[in-house]
Parts: sequence; C-alpha cells; structure tokens
Amino acid sequence: MMKMVLSSRVFIARVIVGFFLLITCGMTYGTESDISCLKSVKASLEDPYNYLQSWNFEHKAEGFICKFTGVECWNLLENRVLNLKLSNMGLKGHFPRGIRNCSSLTGLDLSNNRLSKTIPEDISTLLTFVTSLDLSSNDFTGAIPVSLANCSYLNTIKLDQNKLTGQIPEELTQLQRLKSFSVSNNFLTGRIPTFRCGVASADSYANNSGLCGAPLDPCRA
Repeated sequence: MMKMVLSSRVFIARVIVGFFLLITCGMTYGTESDISCLKSVKASLEDPYNYLQSWNFEHKAEGFICKFTGVECWNLLENRVLNLKLSNMGLKGHFPRGIRNCSSLTGLDLSNNRLSKTIPEDISTLLTFVTSLDLSSNDFTGAIPVSLANCSYLNTIKLDQNKLTGQIPEELTQLQRLKSFSVSNNFLTGRIPTFRCGVASADSYANNSGLCGAPLDPCRA
C-alpha cells in the first residue's frame, strides 16, 4: 500500500514538473520569437528619422523590448508584443513579413509612412490574431488581399490614402467581428460589398471614382 502511495506521489510530481517545463519552454519560445520579430521588422525598414533608434537588442533584460518606441507588451516584465504602433515615422520599405513572429500581436498601425509595393496576399498567415489593422496613408499598390477575410478577429481595417486598385473582396463581409472598414482615397473599382449596418459609410469609400452601390450611387446595369 505504501509503495502504491509513493508511486502515485512520484507520478504526480513528475506531471507537475513536466507541466511547468512545458509552460516555461513555451514562454521562452514566444519571447525569442517576438525579439526575432522586431529585429526583422527593423532590418526590413528604412528609418530616415531614427525613430527606431531605441530598438537596441544588445542589452537584454527582462521585458527590454517593451521599452522600445512604438511597442506595447502584454506585460512589462515579459517580451510579448501586444501592439505595434509605428505611425507617422517616415518609414520606407515594404510590408514587413517578419511580423509573423510576433505571434501574440493584436494591433498593427503602420499608418502615415512611405511603405510601398503590395499588401501580402498571404497576410492572414502573418497577422493571425490581429484585431486592428491600420495601413492608411502609405503608398501600397495592387489589390486588397482576399485572404484578409481569414483574419477572423479583425474589428478595424483602415486602408485609406493608398494606391490600391481592383475590387473590394466580397469575402470581407464574412468578418463577423468587423466594426469599422475604410478605403477612401484609392483607385478601387466595382460594386461595394454589403457590410453589416454601421461598419462603413459613404465617407469610407470617398474618392474612389470607380466604386458604386450603396451607400454610393447605384451601379449601372
């Protein structure tokens, strides 16, 4: 009987130790992943005004990346990025694909910069849990990626003031959490998808001469 009790206690102890090791390894991986994410983002962007000068990866300390300009963490003592706010910094380059390594990211704001080329077609694999996406006032070209509809947590999408072309993907209406959508001042064409009431207004589509349908003028037959 005593042997069974001791054996049971040993088993439970091993389970507990294994559980904590799993958590620790997972947190370490997430931490290293987020550090790698920010390194990649910084390396991929031209920063003419040195706004990212504070992104110094040499002096590591607990939660050190949480002190970087534009970086908000889930916890100040843990290197897990919650939001990345790099608005109005004059940054140049393309959409930073290294952002995929910020695996806990919920908000991305790259507005008012000079980013160009297309928005990645596989953007849903780069921004798995993002609830807010602001790419407005840049120089992005090409179409709005259909895969954006797979970012199922999105509440806000701002793509205003770019050089986007083509139609607004109908699939975006499948975003059940979407509360705000705006694409004004682009070169978009075609019929506007029917979003739920309150998601978009006429101002959301302003200055896209090729768009038609409610809340803008009816499309011609």
